[in-house]
Amino acid sequence: MPDNQGAVLSASAARALADELRSSLRGEVIDPGHPGYDEARTVWNGLIDRRPALVARCSGTADVVEAVRAAREHRPLVSIRGGGHQVAGSGVCDDGLVIDLSRMKGVHVDPAARTARAQAGVTWGEFDRETQLHALAAPGGEISATGIAGLTLGGGFGFVMRTFGLSCDNVRSLEIVTADGAVRTVSREEEPELFWAARGGGRGLGVVTSFEFGLHPLGPEVAGVLVLHPYERAEEVLRAWRDATYTAPETVTPELLLWSIPADPAVPQELHRADCVMVGAVYGGPPGDAATAALAPQRELGPPLMDLSGTMPYVALQSANTWRFPDGERYFMKSHFMDELSDEAIGTLMEWYSRRPTPESLIVVRTLGGAVARVGPDDSAFAHRSAR
Repeated sequence: MPDNQGAVLSASAARALADELRSSLRGEVIDPGHPGYDEARTVWNGLIDRRPALVARCSGTADVVEAVRAAREHRPLVSIRGGGHQVAGSGVCDDGLVIDLSRMKGVHVDPAARTARAQAGVTWGEFDRETQLHALAAPGGEISATGIAGLTLGGGFGFVMRTFGLSCDNVRSLEIVTADGAVRTVSREEEPELFWAARGGGRGLGVVTSFEFGLHPLGPEVAGVLVLHPYERAEEVLRAWRDATYTAPETVTPELLLWSIPADPAVPQELHRADCVMVGAVYGGPPGDAATAALAPQRELGPPLMDLSGTMPYVALQSANTWRFPDGERYFMKSHFMDELSDEAIGTLMEWYSRRPTPESLIVVRTLGGAVARVGPDDSAFAHRSAR
């Protein structure tokens, strides 16, 4: 990764590495003179403007092995790109080698076993499209353009995580090319320490080329809440939402946003860009009376500006926010875990929201607990299980 040790490649060293990779890879090797270079070095966050010496666009695991072998010999700085959606942009580095997995798009679903094997270049939108053919899902992502690889290796929040856990909690096994060039399949039974670290430890372990996920019956329709409240009642809504969330069943994953209303066609034009409190929640099961009852406390927080709650296809839920965060914008994010949402914390959120620099800036409060909290420290490297 970009913050690990590695050499800045000289022009002659970069040419030698490029020649070696072109002779051994089935995929494409892209250098600064290639017409596709700027596209190959671009990621979702427009703040990231790095210029690698080479991009090895791998077509499969064998290409990854060759790229790792060449990196061991030439010792360049190395970064690994999956979906390219991470805010920090660490999938691309300056003056080094990018091992690019974004063209590795295979997904195979076994509906009888309720599992899916997906390569590391797959996005959540692509994954959901295949699994929802069988009304099955693995929790992951709130933006469908996000890659499954980076999100899962770092933990993986999602709309139904209180019901089914984090993305990493649903990994059965994974294939990884380690620094010695070996292809390893790791699971609870095979190389359990590496499997532990890969589920929430993030980066620096090797190049993960595919994931096997356990799937859950969910969809094709899901029930959810989306209620917009006037910003004048923000502190009152936050406190009521907090209290409702503390007693919510594990089948409900609530979320709250302080934001300006986007220019969504479902919202009257006179409300566009108005400050508001958005209360959202998803039920991790079939729509019906049980879902309606479980979600009711999230809807009953006072008179709203609009109530857009109802049922929708799971794939539509997963992709609903993607257009609001398009490629190429300049993104910055910070996160903190909290044990409780105290009145003091609510006051702090309100104060800092009032200082936001643009109408696009927002504060999101997500809820953990439930299935997320039931995983022990010996089961995965994700370190924030106790946060609420």
